[in-house]
Amino acid sequence: MNKQQAPTCGSSEHDLHRRAFLGGTLGLVGGLAGLDALGSPLLAGEVQRRHKRVILLWMAGGLSQFESWDPKPGRRTGGPFQAIQTSVPGYRMSELMPRMAARIHKTAVIRSFTSPNTGHTGASVFALMSGDRRDTGNVRTPSLGCLLGRELSQPNSLVPDHVSFWNATWPYSGGDKQLDFALFLGSRYEPINIASRLAPDGIRLPGSLTDADHRAREALRQQLAARFQANRNSDATVASHGGSYQRVRGMMDNAGLFDISREPQQVRDRYGHSLFGQQALVARRLVEAGVPFVRLTDGWWDSHGENFEIHASKVPTLDQVMSALLEDLEQRGLIDDTLVITFAEMGRTPQINAQRGRDHWGACWSVTLTGCGIRPGVIHGSTNADGTGVATDRVTAAGFFATIFRAVGIDHQKEYAAPDGRPIRLTPYNTEPVSAVLA
Repeated sequence: MNKQQAPTCGSSEHDLHRRAFLGGTLGLVGGLAGLDALGSPLLAGEVQRRHKRVILLWMAGGLSQFESWDPKPGRRTGGPFQAIQTSVPGYRMSELMPRMAARIHKTAVIRSFTSPNTGHTGASVFALMSGDRRDTGNVRTPSLGCLLGRELSQPNSLVPDHVSFWNATWPYSGGDKQLDFALFLGSRYEPINIASRLAPDGIRLPGSLTDADHRAREALRQQLAARFQANRNSDATVASHGGSYQRVRGMMDNAGLFDISREPQQVRDRYGHSLFGQQALVARRLVEAGVPFVRLTDGWWDSHGENFEIHASKVPTLDQVMSALLEDLEQRGLIDDTLVITFAEMGRTPQINAQRGRDHWGACWSVTLTGCGIRPGVIHGSTNADGTGVATDRVTAAGFFATIFRAVGIDHQKEYAAPDGRPIRLTPYNTEPVSAVLA
């Protein structure tokens, strides 16, 4: 095994920012208090210690491992950028990521990830986001985000279980809302998709409708729904329909979660003013309020031409946003209960094509894990000198997903019953997590 480990940062206890007190409280009491209302600090602190969250930084189109986590300077595949020393002795990263290089001792990097899926299409991306699983008959496995939303959700929570930020201008499923499917888990765990903005539509009352009027309408709806359901033996579909209305009200009562103008200017500046940076700040506010899974999609990384110009422009933004998010979570006492993942549908080819680009590549590329359940400073696996193949400690999507589940306290071999009665496991039989990166 090729890994290096830096010393841990010490105690897991952190001072809590006043808003961190709400980290699980909204999920416990239904999310009706709003972000800026303080409940009992002791209660909220205890809830926050129990509840786990996940933020997925999805690099739509495929971030190049050569221009980020696994540079090969001086090799024929290396490109023009240099590698710089990091806070983990002996590990070097692209010079385009100085902020993350300085704090990589708090992150685990897997350089030996491999996957047979190297396409942007819905089928390819969905297969990857289901752990490279094969469909069984007509039964498909729900995607990672929906599974985590289901497993980490609180039963009475009225804040969303799954929020997905993406850019409506991207043409493929690497960037659009079709990346996640809840399938037999139910509609509750489908993502709330927010395209090219910071908040979903329809979470504020129109000017012509007062809050009292809206509550009166909801009371009438509940009365009619109860009468309708009385003779239907507590039909699950009817109950789910009613639950959806209740969660809409919860979303409206917590509309302030999506409002970053409530953050100090210094915090907003730290994240930067790109859409990706602003959405990352919203993501931190959401997990702080008890939302269990948020996907942040950044793109478009599909650099078939002018790979180096594209990455010279985009990687520094990723470096700023990712480091700001991790630092913010740490300062608020959230990092020990929040897992932050960087992932994509593929890496980029070692070969540099005639357009000075890198094409799709699945044989070996890099992913990262930070925070909840992760051993910091581990550099797991390696590629050969030119980055054309895995040299040590190959990691598959199934093993990676098992690692994610284990990190947040979920049994990765847990079974669901599919609609046709077949057992569906979170990961395939005999899958093992990557123990080297687990705390």
